[in-house]
Amino acid sequence: MVPIQHLTLWKQHFPAFINQDDHALRQLMEAALLITIPAGKQIFYPGKACDHYLLMLVGSVKTQIISTDGREVLLYHVLPGDSCVLTTSCLLGDNHYPAEGFTETDISAFAIPAYVFHRCLSQSEYFREFVFRNFSKRLSDVIRRMEALSFDSVDRKLAKALLAEGCDIIRKTHNELAAEAGSAREVVSRHLKRFESYGWLSLGRGNLRIIDTAALKRIAVQDTAE
Repeated sequence: MVPIQHLTLWKQHFPAFINQDDHALRQLMEAALLITIPAGKQIFYPGKACDHYLLMLVGSVKTQIISTDGREVLLYHVLPGDSCVLTTSCLLGDNHYPAEGFTETDISAFAIPAYVFHRCLSQSEYFREFVFRNFSKRLSDVIRRMEALSFDSVDRKLAKALLAEGCDIIRKTHNELAAEAGSAREVVSRHLKRFESYGWLSLGRGNLRIIDTAALKRIAVQDTAE
């Protein structure tokens, strides 16, 4: 039987699971472990075996790779209601993780043992559709991001990263912005200084303030060379 506390979380975050008349899916829900991990913890790394399928309930996980020149390149975030595309890929292919993941905030998630995941995948049509639909969507997101990182200029990528925050005051380090823009910290710092000299933003300690949103939007849709 699914614990009452868990049942409430399933209803809140994955309500369609509750509504299925599906014995294999019910077994999966009964086997799911509720885990909590504090912010700033590494939860997987290159070469780590994958032994659970994760469904995010609360918080955010950042997935990234390290480039050959030592840069951190953001792949995607795992948010409430999401599954992790790398975890799914590793379970389906019986592979180890090729990248690393860190908790950006305190998180809670359902962790489903690999053998339960595979059993439900083979027995439940609904779960197969859920897994592959989410895997396809997230994989498309990752491919689009990699295309953007490969072909956009640094100015364009940085302007997009700044605008994506959706606010005027951005409390992120140059390292964090560099990871999101797929560039080196030193390069991003130079471009931020240049943006400041143009009057587009103001740099502070541990944060920056956007002054001219329109200018950043113009850069974000242009193909400017570094």
